[in-house]
Amino acid sequence: MAYDVTLIPGDGIGPELAEATRRVLDATGVKFNWEIKNAGIDEMEISGSVLPQDTIDSVRRNKVAIKGPITTPVGKGFRSVNVALRKELDLYACLRPCRLYKGVRTRYDNVDLVIVRENTEDLYAGIEFKRGTPEAEELIEVIARLGGSRIRPDSGISIKPISEFGTRRIVTFAFEYARANKRKKVSAVHKANIMKHTDGLYLEVARQVAKEYPDIEFNDVIVDNMCMQLVQSPEHYDVLVLPNLYGDILSDLCAGLVGGLGMAPGGNIGEGIALFEPTHGSAPRYKGLNKLNPIAMILSGVMMLRYLKEFDTAERLDKAIADVIEEGKDVTYDMKLDHNDPTAVGTAEAADAIIRKLQEL
Repeated sequence: MAYDVTLIPGDGIGPELAEATRRVLDATGVKFNWEIKNAGIDEMEISGSVLPQDTIDSVRRNKVAIKGPITTPVGKGFRSVNVALRKELDLYACLRPCRLYKGVRTRYDNVDLVIVRENTEDLYAGIEFKRGTPEAEELIEVIARLGGSRIRPDSGISIKPISEFGTRRIVTFAFEYARANKRKKVSAVHKANIMKHTDGLYLEVARQVAKEYPDIEFNDVIVDNMCMQLVQSPEHYDVLVLPNLYGDILSDLCAGLVGGLGMAPGGNIGEGIALFEPTHGSAPRYKGLNKLNPIAMILSGVMMLRYLKEFDTAERLDKAIADVIEEGKDVTYDMKLDHNDPTAVGTAEAADAIIRKLQEL
């Protein structure tokens, strides 16, 4: 059996990482029919769209996709292609495991966390009003009339929606994931002490859902305290379930505990559809240099194999990656003790080393 999978190379370093990942996945022996579709700045120059409908249709048709990183401009231009894909396909659960591999340089020695981030609501919903526009001025007037609060007239405004529906399904996803993967604890992260009607709703619903899973320990932690707890004692936590913005921030924090974004895979999962991608960005200044670490995207491929229920192959590939990391010879510069180490290899060569390990297992 061959799996139909959409491969979106992305831009910046994305195409190099995507090619390395495709070669590694093909080397596992699992058969894939790759349907290559594009998105991002490079695609914008070709077709005039950063996210062609044809790309969305491909993911919707194949039900499984893996993509390289895509550039998102800061403060201007189009909204994130990543966010648009998640919203268009209702990929409501962002799954980001953060596990420490032996041989990775880090201050910690016992980290095995999973971030479950709600993907469709919160401040990422994209409900914004630009400073000085008639819409912003009208909203400021409405808020003053309804709530008695005054907003400065020179303000830009973002709306933070959190629904009972969205919260219930993401917290349920977290508990179901914990149960399926023999995880023992789920922690809901929030700021309900301040945002009582958004994060407060999130916490209320999370507590309700937790009662349906008496076999799994549950607690809730305020987000700023959670940051401190993770830095001090990450071994006390297991599965974290968070609203969108906190999930984005804390997944990077957790990646830092296990060696950085080069070790941070991710998956975006909806009802019968999934898109896998590395957590890091597109690093356009390194484009074409064959220099950056492909492991985060290859680990996203491991997640994809597990999603496809190719569990034995996923474990074999995970072990091959772990062996290469522990050996420390054929790794990119960021994984060397000295970033100027002349023995560091390139993106393609790191993938070659993983393929060789696969063949030995």
